Amino acid sequence: MHANQLTVSPETVRTLVDEQFPEWRSLPVTGIAANGTVNAIFRIGDRFTARFPLQPGDVDATRRRLKSEAEAARELACRTRFPTPEPVTLGEPGAGYPLPWSVQTWLPGVVATDEDPGESVAFAHDLADLIRDLRAIDTRGRTFVGRGRGGDLRSHDAWMETCFKQSEQLLDVRELRQVWKDLRSLPRRAADVMAHSDLIPGNVLVSAGRLAGILDNGDFGPADPALDLVSAWHLLEAGPRQVLRLDLECDDLEWERGRAWAFEQAMGLVWYYLETNPAMSRLGRRTLDRILADESPA
Repeated sequence: MHANQLTVSPETVRTLVDEQFPEWRSLPVTGIAANGTVNAIFRIGDRFTARFPLQPGDVDATRRRLKSEAEAARELACRTRFPTPEPVTLGEPGAGYPLPWSVQTWLPGVVATDEDPGESVAFAHDLADLIRDLRAIDTRGRTFVGRGRGGDLRSHDAWMETCFKQSEQLLDVRELRQVWKDLRSLPRRAADVMAHSDLIPGNVLVSAGRLAGILDNGDFGPADPALDLVSAWHLLEAGPRQVLRLDLECDDLEWERGRAWAFEQAMGLVWYYLETNPAMSRLGRRTLDRILADESPA
């Protein structure tokens, strides 16, 4: 999926676990087939999940990032009624794998890519409860930092231009350029709140049409209050989407900024993962279709 992507085999994970955590030598190591784009994931026994970054990077910088992600996950744990994985420990490079890696508790369930909750009104209510819970957590004076989603929409212009050029043979780029032109200039008026920051189907667990848990919590932090509204288009069809909006009492500006963040994310998914992760590419297309069909005022 990425240039110079790292390969992680079960044999490598077995060796790393045995050498660095001998107390787990008796536990089986099992690879998890997933559509994730950031980590290779393996189960260690019934209680733990090992996550190995797929993109090459500096060892110290990777360790700092994993520690930051663990702290974010620790801050979120038990702060909503929905279960989340909890950080356990960090592993070190070895056995041919060049980077630090992390271990979390295992959270059972089915991801929303495998059990689509899009038509579930009950799921929409659950999602609204989650977003309210996240927003209610104290920012402790922190504000959004970095260049990712959650700050200024206009700072993504260069990335969006790349997406438009890469999508010329895939999408109606002329129409999509106009959508971005309308969305990018939406003003920011609300203060930062705490947000999950990546509420896509692969990070959401579902059971019988209800929200059952939240994964990948390492980016939990302060951001635009509209950021977690990407879930409205990534996860929900039109009817439940309006239920979510009504539950959260979103005004037009907040709702359209959420639509903008979903648009920015979806545009990158379609072309970047076209060959290497077709499920992610299809997710991007579905989200774009929902955004274009949405009749909310821009």
